[in-house]
Amino acid sequence: MSAESEALAILDAAVAATPHGQAREGQREMCAAVAAAVHSGEHLLVQAGTGTGKSLAYLCAAISAGKPVVVSTATLALQHQLVAVDLPRLVEAVAPVLGRKPTFALLKGRHNYLCKRKIAGEEDEDDGTIEGTETLKWAGAQASFAKQVERLFDWANDTDTGDRDDLDPGVSDRAWKQASTSSSECPGAKDCAQGPDCFAEWARAKAHEADIVVTNHALLSIDMMNERSVLPEHAVLIIDEAHELVDRVTSAARAELHPARLRWLAQRGRRLIDTDVADQIREAADALEGALTAAGERRFSGELPAPLVEALNLINGACVKATTHLGALDAETKKQLSAQQLKAGLVETVETAGRCIGPPGDDVIWAEPNGPQLVAAPLSVGGLLSAMLYEDRTVIAASATLTLGGRFDIVARGLGLPADGHGWTSLDVGSPFDYRKQGILYVAARLPRPAASGLPTEAGKELLRLVEASRGATLGLFSSKKAAAEAAELLRAQTDYDILLQGEETLASLVKRFREEESTCLLGVMSLWQGVDVPGNTCRLVVVDRIPFPRPTEPLTAARSEAADAAGRSGFAEVSVPAAAIRLAQGAGRLIRRTSDKGVVAILDSRLESSRSYGKFLRDSLPPFWYTTKSDSVAGALERLAESVDA
Repeated sequence: MSAESEALAILDAAVAATPHGQAREGQREMCAAVAAAVHSGEHLLVQAGTGTGKSLAYLCAAISAGKPVVVSTATLALQHQLVAVDLPRLVEAVAPVLGRKPTFALLKGRHNYLCKRKIAGEEDEDDGTIEGTETLKWAGAQASFAKQVERLFDWANDTDTGDRDDLDPGVSDRAWKQASTSSSECPGAKDCAQGPDCFAEWARAKAHEADIVVTNHALLSIDMMNERSVLPEHAVLIIDEAHELVDRVTSAARAELHPARLRWLAQRGRRLIDTDVADQIREAADALEGALTAAGERRFSGELPAPLVEALNLINGACVKATTHLGALDAETKKQLSAQQLKAGLVETVETAGRCIGPPGDDVIWAEPNGPQLVAAPLSVGGLLSAMLYEDRTVIAASATLTLGGRFDIVARGLGLPADGHGWTSLDVGSPFDYRKQGILYVAARLPRPAASGLPTEAGKELLRLVEASRGATLGLFSSKKAAAEAAELLRAQTDYDILLQGEETLASLVKRFREEESTCLLGVMSLWQGVDVPGNTCRLVVVDRIPFPRPTEPLTAARSEAADAAGRSGFAEVSVPAAAIRLAQGAGRLIRRTSDKGVVAILDSRLESSRSYGKFLRDSLPPFWYTTKSDSVAGALERLAESVDA
């Protein structure tokens, strides 16, 4: 039996065991292609639209391979779906076919698990400040924090996993820090009295024995940055939500210097090192804060300002002295978590300071007033991905949005694959949805080109008309909080529909209300553009106020655009347009979530029609809806759809 045939047999068994399961042509095509890629060792980029059932397709192909597999996801929602729903059902269904039950495990970063050493009370109590935060000033906040910590420690006696995501309801980041530790601060299982019972070590051991390990893009990034030493050995890597990987790797490779973090190190250091050295760290923190305040919000394209260089030199000198003092401590003291935390913080600070003050290389350096903080991030992660992602394993990159302008090459290049297509293949299995019959893409071509921030008057009028025609049931995706708030104010004043605005309640409760109330409108910003799954009549109109180009002054966007321009290419076309295409495709994808859904995606930005340089490219990156620029036709279609729902 060929690899493809065996994978399809497993898929058939899995579909038969799924409630209301049915064979899908795109799912079968994807399953066979993944199996063939794993067999040949050739990397594969596969685009599978919403509703294809891509996770089941690649899981069945992976199981059929009989090789260790790692699956990486970008979102907690998909991670949970795989571990709690898809894999338990799948391993039961395929056991008769394989003659055995495949095993799977979930692996996250160490800080996601309880630290039994802290739970056992073997370390210092919280000293009133946590990394990057000042002492809480309000008694109410302290009381709430204390209750969260108390509940967290009670839960520690009941949990079998120690996994933060298993704690419901959850606790704040500050409370969680009281019962967890990072990998850099951990002394290691051999040097820890709780090592034999460590939740993180138990999860890692389980992962090393499993056929399939589910992880996240953050840990995958750390694995690559540490020369593939974090994840268990495997032959196949499946990257789901692959359009998110470059941003997640960039985030993992980002480093920051916070004055507040330095003050925390100084306060923690007073217990372990010379107080004069601790004072020097605090003085360096003050110097950094003063230099950042003077610099304001800016990117440094050449040498750093003299006050900032001076502050970084002070930081480096003080932290090196502190590290020397730590090295002179006795062996038992060095094993204490407080000492481990201090050492890890000092080493990280010295590395970041050196990265900022040294030759810029491939890093972009900028100051942010919010914090304030000094940030360093790589201009590109393509080299890292090219060197560390593909060697000695087969990589399957999957997503509903991997083609831009109808092509795979742009995303492939970002993922570090050669532009000539050597060593990799691509496949678009389409979607089970009939987009031209189920949805309309409307571009308000008559509106003026958007200029001012917020919601322009004419765009507001068009929004109001569309919402009234749809009788609510609208998801509004806005480019800024200001635009979303102005839209909410307008609709609340001019309609009787319930208008939900992101930020007024938790996102989960807002989405729940939107899903359950048919005429309700939900308005928000970027976190609504992806991951919100509301099938049915409660979401029959998706409105996008403007093309979601990244902010041109955003440091990485600006630096990458300048680099492309300097090389004789177009920075706007190479950086901003593809980023907007991915965001726009994700937003438009909120409309059709199942085969019975119908509705309209309305773009209140005339440039999607009028721009000769990028309008068609952006439209070609969207699902193939029926396209129009006629407002009256769209309003009529929405009215008929609303009437059919009410009938």
